[in-house]
Amino acid sequence: MEHPIRIMAPAAALLVSGVLTAGCAAPEPLPEITQGARPTAAPATTGPQASKDAKAAASSGASLGGPGTACALPVSFALAEKWTAEAVEDPENPEFAALTRQGPATVRCEVDAKPAGHIGYLRVWTAGKGPARAALEGFMKAEEKATAVTYRETKAGALPATEVTYTVANELMDDPKDERAFAVSTPKGTVIVHLGGLDTAEHRAMLPAYELAKSTTKAL
Repeated sequence: MEHPIRIMAPAAALLVSGVLTAGCAAPEPLPEITQGARPTAAPATTGPQASKDAKAAASSGASLGGPGTACALPVSFALAEKWTAEAVEDPENPEFAALTRQGPATVRCEVDAKPAGHIGYLRVWTAGKGPARAALEGFMKAEEKATAVTYRETKAGALPATEVTYTVANELMDDPKDERAFAVSTPKGTVIVHLGGLDTAEHRAMLPAYELAKSTTKAL
């Protein structure tokens, strides 16, 4: 694997290796949860039907997280067809902490969408044992450019999960771009699965792969 700096490089570096694809329709916004408030019910676009739609839109390729897969993780989940996973080399090296750590989390694996025709990654982060919500909030506090941050309680497979949607400033374009992540707590620690993308159109085009990962997540 290449140097850890590669995986966290600005999106501009990815322009030479992929072509923008048209985004799908915007997903229904997640309900906003103010600090200290109880989470509201999940919107109708989530749940069993959403999982079925995600699996139909992103046919399953390999799996990730289990024995013999590219990355050893506390969870496993299915990858969309043609997405390729690679473990992050030496993520604990303090020399690269600014690139491999975000709040309480350390990046362990990245799943590249370019072979499937998109510009972006699913990145998998791990944190210590504890509530998924707390780890995800710590992860987001370290994202200084995040705006419109919205949390909700949901499921990842059969596991309780917390999900966040937000926008960040786009380094290449005037409009901010959408990003999201979900977190689950396991006996081996917390896992955060994050989806970014070159821009909002790419992010939306990659949502089926994200939903496939979320709907098939299992603790190991």
